[in-house]
Amino acid sequence: QVQLVESGGGSVQAGGSLRLSCAASGYTYETYCMAWIRQAPGKEREGVANIRSNGVTAYADSVKGRFTISKDNAKNNVYLQMHSLKPEDTAMYYCATEPRPYCPPPNEYAYWGQGTQVTVSS
Repeated sequence: QVQLVESGGGSVQAGGSLRLSCAASGYTYETYCMAWIRQAPGKEREGVANIRSNGVTAYADSVKGRFTISKDNAKNNVYLQMHSLKPEDTAMYYCATEPRPYCPPPNEYAYWGQGTQVTVSS
C-alpha cells in the first residue's frame, strides 16, 4: 500500500524559507511522477512542482526561481525547498504521486499524502 507522509510545513514571514519533505513507502513503480500540489482556502488545487522518475522537473510559473523539487531515491523521499516565500504561497501543500512516466494534471494523481500547512505572513 502506497503511503505518502509530508512534513516541514509551518509559519514564516515573507521572504523566509521552508523545506518540505515527503516520505514515500510501499512504492514499487519504476516509472512515476512525484509532485507537490497546493490548495488555498476557496481556491483550486495548483500544481507547484513535479519530478519524474528520470529526474526531469517542472515548476509552476508562480514559483520558478524560488522553489526547487528534488528526490532522494535511496530514501524514497521527495523535497520541496522554498525560498523568498510570499503571502500568496500560503496553502496546504500535498505530496502526490502517479505511477506513469508523465505528470498528469493536479487532480489526476493516484496517491496523496495528508498535507502540510504553509503559512506566510506579510
